[in-house]
Amino acid sequence: DKLKDLLELLPEHDLPEDLKSKSCKRCVVVGSGGILHGSELGYLLNQFDIVIRLNDAPVQGYTDHVGNKTTIRMTYPEGAPLSEHEYPPASLFVAVLFKRVDLNWLQAMVKNETL
Repeated sequence: DKLKDLLELLPEHDLPEDLKSKSCKRCVVVGSGGILHGSELGYLLNQFDIVIRLNDAPVQGYTDHVGNKTTIRMTYPEGAPLSEHEYPPASLFVAVLFKRVDLNWLQAMVKNETL
């Protein structure tokens, strides 16, 4: 019931036009485990059509290794990056709701309430 009520509060949105028009021929998912540190693969990662970053995988200060392109950032609410620099204007933030507390977080965001 809580999820149904929350979904009714959310405005309906489609994907941004720039994402809908992408053919997504080459996609890459970049995690936050640190395996890319020292790899200097940033330039190669930036060549992908879609770059999906998970959790709080940092970009700032690591672009030589992880690139600087972010098309989609997916995370649980508690894993969301704290720095506004990790939310490029052209990227899409996707909150992954898994636990009841995540639904409480979404409700607080939508209703501008204190969590």
